[in-house]
Amino acid sequence: MTITCDIAVLGGGTGGYVAAIRAAQLGKDVVIIEEDKLGGTCLHRGCIPSKSLLRSAEVYADIKESESYGIETSGAKVVFPKVQQRKSDIVEQLYQGVQYLMRKNKIRVLHGKGRVIGPSIFSPQGGAVAVELADGELENVVPNHLIIATGSRPRVLTGLESDGIHILSSDEALLMEQLPQSMIIVGGGAIGVEWASMLNDFGVEVTIVEAANQLLPQEDEDISKELTKIFARRGIKVLTGSKVLADTYQIEDGIITLNIQQGDSTKSLTAEKLLVSIGRQANIENIGIENTGVRIEKGCIDVNSVMQTNEAHIYAIGDVIGGVQLAHAASHEGIVAVNHMAGETVHPYESQLIPRCVYTRPEVASVGYTEKECKERGFDVKVGKFPFQANGKSLVQGSKDGFVKVVADRKTNDILGVQMIGVHVTDLISEAALAQVLNATPWEVSQTIHPHPTLSEVLGEAMLAVDGQAIGM
Repeated sequence: MTITCDIAVLGGGTGGYVAAIRAAQLGKDVVIIEEDKLGGTCLHRGCIPSKSLLRSAEVYADIKESESYGIETSGAKVVFPKVQQRKSDIVEQLYQGVQYLMRKNKIRVLHGKGRVIGPSIFSPQGGAVAVELADGELENVVPNHLIIATGSRPRVLTGLESDGIHILSSDEALLMEQLPQSMIIVGGGAIGVEWASMLNDFGVEVTIVEAANQLLPQEDEDISKELTKIFARRGIKVLTGSKVLADTYQIEDGIITLNIQQGDSTKSLTAEKLLVSIGRQANIENIGIENTGVRIEKGCIDVNSVMQTNEAHIYAIGDVIGGVQLAHAASHEGIVAVNHMAGETVHPYESQLIPRCVYTRPEVASVGYTEKECKERGFDVKVGKFPFQANGKSLVQGSKDGFVKVVADRKTNDILGVQMIGVHVTDLISEAALAQVLNATPWEVSQTIHPHPTLSEVLGEAMLAVDGQAIGM
C-alpha cells in the first residue's frame, strides 16, 4: 500500500510531533512514523520521568529540613514504588495528551519501523519511507518533504557496557524498582548531576566521576564551582579530571569496583550500582540514510540554518543533528523546518539563544555564551553578579545558595550571556533569553520593574551590577 502526503516525519518525539502539528496548522497533509510511543525520549525516558523523580526527591529533602520552617515531622520515608507510580501516571497523562493532539490536528500516525528508500518509480527524487508495521505488513509513505527526527540514545562507554543490573544507562536507571545503597555516576554533565542530586536527596551515597576538570563542562566555570561546593556540603563526592579504567572493573557479591586514574594516582571506587552518563548518540543507523545522499558529520546528520540537508527535500531536527540536544531545541527546529518548506517567514536558527536547564538542587540555567567563551571570541566583557542570599524571596523559600551572572559586551553593551544557579532558576531564564532575542542591554532589563518579593529581582540586580549599580549590595 502507498500513502502520499505533503510531509512525512520519521520519529514521533518532541521535535517530530511538534513539527507535525505546525505542518497541520499550515494545512499540510502529514504522516508521522514512530516505532515506539509518541513523545519519544523526552516524554518516556528523559525529561518528564526524570523531573518527576527529582520532584519527589526534593519533597523528601524539604520534609527532612522542615524543622527549619517551624514544622516538626516524624516517620517520613521513601516508598520508591509509589514514587515510580507517580512518575508513570504523569507520563501516561501527557502521552494521552499527545495522542489527542494528533487526532485534533488530523495527523496520521503509523506505528512501525521506518526506513528511507532511494529513488523509485513512485518517488523519483527519493525520500520515501518504507514502514514495517507491527503486524508485518509493509506500507510506503511518499511525501513531498521528509523530516528525520529519530532522536538519540545513551552513549556507551567501551569496556563498561550496560548489563541492566549493576551497570546502568540513564534509560535503565529510570526503571529501578528500588533504590541502591550507593551509586557511582560516570559523567558529570547535565544528566549525571541531576541523577546525583536526586539520589543524594533520596539518601543514596553518590560519587561522580568526570573526565573534564569541572562539573557541567559546557557551563560557566563559576557555576561549576558553586555546584561542586554545594554538592560537597550535601555529601556528594565529586572526582573531576578523572579517567575511568573501564576494562578493569569487577563485580563481586553484588558490589561493583571501578578503578579510576586521577592525575598520577589510581583509585578504586565501590558501589552497589554504576550509572554511565557520558552523553547521547544520534540514531542514524538502520533508518536508510545510506539510501540517500544526506551528509553525515561526526555521527550526526548535517543541516543548514533552516534544518535542511544537502538533499533539498529532506530535513532533519533534534538530537539526530547533534548540537543542543534538548527537547525545546528540537521543537524549535521542527517549526523552523516546516516554516521553511512551507514558504513561511523563517527566523535564523541561533543555537546560543537556546536556554539550557539543569534540574539539580539548586537548579542551573543559562543562555548565550559563558564568560570564557566570550573572551575566546575576542569580546571585551564586563560582568555583573548578584547572590540569592541577598534576596528576600530566596530566603523565604529556604535557599540562600547561588547567584545570577550577566556577561555583556563593553563596547556595544549587548548581553552576551546569562548564567544562573539557585532556586527555580529554570523558570527565570526565559526573561534572559527574551532579552537576548531582543538584543537588550543590561540597563534595559534593569529598568524592567521586577516585583518584590520575587526571585526575579536577582536578575534585575545582576543586570545593574554589570555597571556597578546594584541596589541590594
